Amino acid sequence: MTTEDPHPREKQRGPVTLRRGRSDEETTTDQRLLDSRGPSDWVHTDPWRVLRIQAEFVEGFGALAEVPRAVTVFGSARTKREDPEYGTGRKIGAALAAAGFATITGGGPGTMEAVNRGASEAGGLSVGLGIELPFEQGLNPWVDLGVNFRYFFARKTMFIKYSQAFICLPGGFGTLDELFEALTLVQTKKVTKFPVVLFGRDYWSGLYDWLCDSVHAAGKIGEKDLALLHLTDDVDDAVRVVEEAYQAWIDTH
Repeated sequence: MTTEDPHPREKQRGPVTLRRGRSDEETTTDQRLLDSRGPSDWVHTDPWRVLRIQAEFVEGFGALAEVPRAVTVFGSARTKREDPEYGTGRKIGAALAAAGFATITGGGPGTMEAVNRGASEAGGLSVGLGIELPFEQGLNPWVDLGVNFRYFFARKTMFIKYSQAFICLPGGFGTLDELFEALTLVQTKKVTKFPVVLFGRDYWSGLYDWLCDSVHAAGKIGEKDLALLHLTDDVDDAVRVVEEAYQAWIDTH
């Protein structure tokens, strides 16, 4: 006959049940909340991070809910203001504003600043979704509506949710990450199909050729997957692709 207690002592921590040795807590959650003394490492625990993540989604959805039709433009944070790519970014931001699109960028310097600047100077809505990084100092001064994020995945959701198209100017790992994230979501039909424009043939043609000659040739992607990408050097052409895709979406909804 077992002498084990079939009803061990337990403690409730909200929806969590603690039994046996796990129930030996000297304080309650309310007590720890209201007591300003003691260790503060609790703010770095995973349960607390969940609340921060939730807060980022709530803040992002709330701030962007009334943003009109928009296009996200990616590009390098390292682009200098005297670089021709900076001028191109300004032209794209201005052209999108003239076409009635809000412009969304990562809110940082370089190409992102150029695009925000072009949109703002042209009277369009210039949006920046910043990210906490050790080497970037906040949002650029041309952002009219800005939201800062701690977590990349929350920020990525906002890029996808509030954009009708992506335009990718020359960039590094961050730009490539967002590019392939978008392509994957469109390919797997997780999001409604929208165009992905690679702006700058000289820069992107090597990647595109590799996708054709290696990835597609090996049967890893299909013709329809390649068709998701549009290469161009012309600002008007890029905006045309965006407008036609948006109109096609309107016609089917």
